[in-house]
Amino acid sequence: MTKRDTDRSRGPVVGRVRSLAVIGCVAAVLATTVACGSDSDSADSDPAQSTIGAPLAVDTRDTGVGSIVSANEMPLLDRRVSAASSIAARVVYRSTSGIDDSRTEVSSAIFIPSGTPPAGGWPVIALGHGTTGVLGECGPTLDPTLLGISIIASGLVSQGFAVTVSDYQGLGAPGVTEPTHPYLDAATEGMNVIDSVRAARRLSPSVSNRWAALGTSQGGQAVFAANELAGTYAPDLDLLGTAAASPPLDIAPLAQAAAQRKLTEDQRGLMQWMLLVLKHENPNLDLDSYRRGVVESNWDLLSQCSPAFTERRAAVIKEITPDDLTPSSTEATAALTELLARRSLPVRRAAAPILVLYGGRDQLVTPQWTTDAVVRACRLGDTIQSVLQPDRGHADIDISIATSWLQNRFNNRAVVNDCGRLT
Repeated sequence: MTKRDTDRSRGPVVGRVRSLAVIGCVAAVLATTVACGSDSDSADSDPAQSTIGAPLAVDTRDTGVGSIVSANEMPLLDRRVSAASSIAARVVYRSTSGIDDSRTEVSSAIFIPSGTPPAGGWPVIALGHGTTGVLGECGPTLDPTLLGISIIASGLVSQGFAVTVSDYQGLGAPGVTEPTHPYLDAATEGMNVIDSVRAARRLSPSVSNRWAALGTSQGGQAVFAANELAGTYAPDLDLLGTAAASPPLDIAPLAQAAAQRKLTEDQRGLMQWMLLVLKHENPNLDLDSYRRGVVESNWDLLSQCSPAFTERRAAVIKEITPDDLTPSSTEATAALTELLARRSLPVRRAAAPILVLYGGRDQLVTPQWTTDAVVRACRLGDTIQSVLQPDRGHADIDISIATSWLQNRFNNRAVVNDCGRLT
């Protein structure tokens, strides 16, 4: 890259400080493990009718990862995004399952800025969304505001970034009420994020191969995984760095917390969705070894993500007792620990620097779990700036530091590496 190219990319990044401040506000909503919906949602709405519009003319001859299956207009998309975009599309693209390596089809919102791209094309920021549910109907692209992410996307697009918002595998399928999403499977999410960037490049030749990612909660896990996979899975792309806020990196300790009857209220809701997905993936799993009482009798309600069920689901979660999610034996605990470990991080050395932000009062992802995972990642050779905010929880992390951190990555500046003091 020439100095001229670097200088030309600096304008969009430096100018987007305010946009990243907006991310901090919205992240508080997206980080919580509850059903999400926009103010316009209703129990009777049909997401397919509201957000999937006329098809766009795209080249669908390629069948590789990141290739486009279909692209459609988003007729009721938040006008702030569409006004800043030359292309605003809901794209179905090909990706890979992290569970069995099979080829999959995943949906994503993709936004390309208006105007003349800089030398080398529009740089890309992939946004990783937090938990929205595990059923097909739970994807952000089925909501006109992308379940709140549109305000972030509009700010980034207006500052000269192409933006992708992957639903992740199994989400974004209107009418599908099965748990088709491999919830918190890091490898799947990571490849889905990477392939959304490839899809953006296929959607428009004006998109650069230079990209970065920012994710909150589940999205933090997704972008961290994308970084680990990028070196081998995406040598065609130039990943500059990933910022992960409140990421559930290692979820295996959930099993022991359940066995010790120490699950927090927030973790109880997460565990039910986790068991729902694991049963779908492993038909021989005995759910009765892990659920009883309030959880068993309200299983169908607890499985929902529609805004119509949000308040009722939250009320039931408050009624769950520790015994309702306690594994029935040490063998059951060990089996669950193994299943969760397969979905966790770290696995291998990351390709680019990482920023990790997490709270000392996080009731969803126990802070020590994150600390331990970061230490293991450092031992693998990662470059990580790790920031523990002692007085913050899961959904109120201050991610304003991501402003300068991502700016420095796009401007090829030095990064802080805390691994020396952590290991």
